[in-house]
Amino acid sequence: FYLNFPADGSLKEPVAFVLLVSAVTAILNPVVLLVNGAISGVEVNLLGLIGLNAAFLVLSPVVIGVASGVYLLSVKTFVGKDPNFAQIFRILAYAYGPMVLFWLPVVNALVFAYSFLVLVVIGLQSVYQTPFLTALVTALVGFVPVSLAYMLYIVNSGSVAFL
Repeated sequence: FYLNFPADGSLKEPVAFVLLVSAVTAILNPVVLLVNGAISGVEVNLLGLIGLNAAFLVLSPVVIGVASGVYLLSVKTFVGKDPNFAQIFRILAYAYGPMVLFWLPVVNALVFAYSFLVLVVIGLQSVYQTPFLTALVTALVGFVPVSLAYMLYIVNSGSVAFL
């Protein structure tokens, strides 16, 4: 995918792609949580769940933008090929594709790691022609703060969805 990837260009298409992926997750996540709540006997706050998923959908391009800023600092430090924000945003936006499975309860952490680590490594290698080890270190340095933010989101979102 990243072999013929245009790193430069408009952010319109990547933002639309992120919104599309997030829309699928925002629709399927409440369904899974409601079914899971019914099976386990846990009461689900439907209004909080809908609000949380609506916020997830609307804010997903902003989250990708913040993550792009974190990865941009890492790329400038380790790769140093004068990257710009739009290039990193495009890499992360298209690496966000597997997040279409983010609504699956057990798989979501693996999907997150695959998207923001494995696919970013491949994207950095392809776009900036960096060796694997450089791309891996660069992606790991960006991945750590982004994954910590993801864990905080998971912990706090549980208090909104369940009573």
